[in-house]
Amino acid sequence: MTISNPTVSTPETQFYTWKGYRCAYSVHFPTDGTTEGIPLLLIHPIGVGLSRQFWQRFCREWHNKGYRNPIYNPDLLGCGESDKPRVAYTPTDWAEQLKYYIETVIQKPVIALAQGGLTPVAVSLTQFAPDKIRALVLSGAPGWAIITKETPAWQHKVSWNLFDSPLGKAFYRYARRRQFLQSFSIKQLFENANSVDGEWLDTLEKGAANLDTRYAVFSFLAGFWRKNYQGAIASISQPTLVIVGEKATNISREGKQEPPRQRLSKYLEYLQNGQGRIISGRNVLPYESTAEFVASVAEFVATIKV
Repeated sequence: MTISNPTVSTPETQFYTWKGYRCAYSVHFPTDGTTEGIPLLLIHPIGVGLSRQFWQRFCREWHNKGYRNPIYNPDLLGCGESDKPRVAYTPTDWAEQLKYYIETVIQKPVIALAQGGLTPVAVSLTQFAPDKIRALVLSGAPGWAIITKETPAWQHKVSWNLFDSPLGKAFYRYARRRQFLQSFSIKQLFENANSVDGEWLDTLEKGAANLDTRYAVFSFLAGFWRKNYQGAIASISQPTLVIVGEKATNISREGKQEPPRQRLSKYLEYLQNGQGRIISGRNVLPYESTAEFVASVAEFVATIKV
């Protein structure tokens, strides 16, 4: 991996069409246009106000440190500037979207980075397009007790129907209030309350301004991603880096008693070609612990042959 000190461009939003929907993305690279290495594909988390903007600090730090990999940063359907149909989204839907995005826009194999609860999307992507994924980085992956627990389909549907109602709409209006976003971030996402800054809250408020973003959030909360991924994870042959925060926690009660090192060891036990890092921070490492996260990813990426 070649390291220099390029200035960083501010990318414009671009669009492609998938299954009749308009999907947004941006490409980050040094302003001199010189890129090297395997492209990075970023998979943002799902939550109130979250979109590809979650990765802005990572993108800035990556190129400010002189790494020249092009970075592809898409908005998943239902999020950001992509279309937001009123449907229940599953990891399979988003993995299929990203497979199409790789094939038609990037047109090269990638190293995929997934945040938090979107780990199942990255896992599904390795199954749908194994030849398109050179390596994986799983940041803040869910606890092992969560990622390997199947929940019944009827439960997902009941939850979705509750969320997809006037009551759910009212809840989303409440959840996108700045005070709630700040409180939730401090209690569930960040190690240091001071890290829940204006940039974070402004981004979430702007991202949640469109009420139609609730469909993706409610799909996640309804648990359409919840199934046993143990076999799928064990089938991943690509090099995989799992990064866990030293103060990592789980929101779901199944993983409440699982210490970070235990979580990491479980993933490494089943991954064929896995390695792990524990860094400072809690559950949003690319944002809260950007420099450490970039350093860990860069060290890993340097081991992946072009």
